[in-house]
Amino acid sequence: MTLEAQKRSPIRSILIICIALIFIVACSIGVTLTVSGGAMFAGKRPTNLGIESGKLTPCPSTPNCVNSQDQDAQHQIDPLTYKSTPAKAIADLKTVIENMEKTKIITETDNYLYAEFTTKLMGFVDDVEFLLDEGANVIQVRSASRLGQSDLGVNRQRVETIRAKFNELQS
Repeated sequence: MTLEAQKRSPIRSILIICIALIFIVACSIGVTLTVSGGAMFAGKRPTNLGIESGKLTPCPSTPNCVNSQDQDAQHQIDPLTYKSTPAKAIADLKTVIENMEKTKIITETDNYLYAEFTTKLMGFVDDVEFLLDEGANVIQVRSASRLGQSDLGVNRQRVETIRAKFNELQS
C-alpha cells in the first residue's frame, strides 16, 4: 500500500462513520415522527384563547404571532374586511379554513372561529382565531405558534393567504 493510500484510509473511515451517524439520526427522527403521528412538536393547546372583553388574546413578546388588535408593528396585521352579511362572512371564512390542508376547526360560534393549523413535516401546531366585529364590518384575527421563538413569517403569510381566499368568496 502506498503512503498516499494509507493517508486516505483514515479519512475515508471517518467519512463513512459520519455518513452512517447522519443516516441513523435521520431514521430515528423519521421513526419518532411516525410513532407520534407527526405531532411530535404539537405542544399543548393554550388555555388563554377566546374572547375577553371583546378582544382576542394579545400576542406574547415573541415574534411568532400576529394579531389585528395589537398595536405594535411586529405583531400588527390588518383584520379581514367583509361586505356581505355577517352570517355569510363567517360562513365564507369557515369554507376557506376547511379547504386548507392540515387544519381542524376546534371552536365555532356565530361570531368566533378557532382552528389549529399543523405543519406537514414536523407537526408544529399554530392556533388561529377569528372574531367577527359586526359594527366595523371586519373579522379580527390572531395567529400564533405554540412553540418556538420565530415562525419565519408563517403566521403572517397564513393570514394573508386566508385574506386572499376570503376576498375571492366575498366578491
